Amino acid sequence: MNISLTAELEALVKAKVDSGLYNNASEVIREALRLLHEADQIKSLKMEILKKELKAGIESLEKGNGNSKTIEQIANEVLHAPETD
Repeated sequence: MNISLTAELEALVKAKVDSGLYNNASEVIREALRLLHEADQIKSLKMEILKKELKAGIESLEKGNGNSKTIEQIANEVLHAPETD
């Protein structure tokens, strides 16, 4: 597999290898992909929480009940959802 990087990204990969934290460019790219995958999982979890809260709010309104949570509270819960390992 060949990957083309911008000059900026190539410099970043080289800097990571030069720092001694990684033995080669492949290790940097693998770590970056692991982090991207983790970020995707966190985004998905946050979206699930938001959908759950939205569904609960709609059901509450349909029953004639209000929800005491503000949009800021719900957003705060989504933004501070526990991260997955």
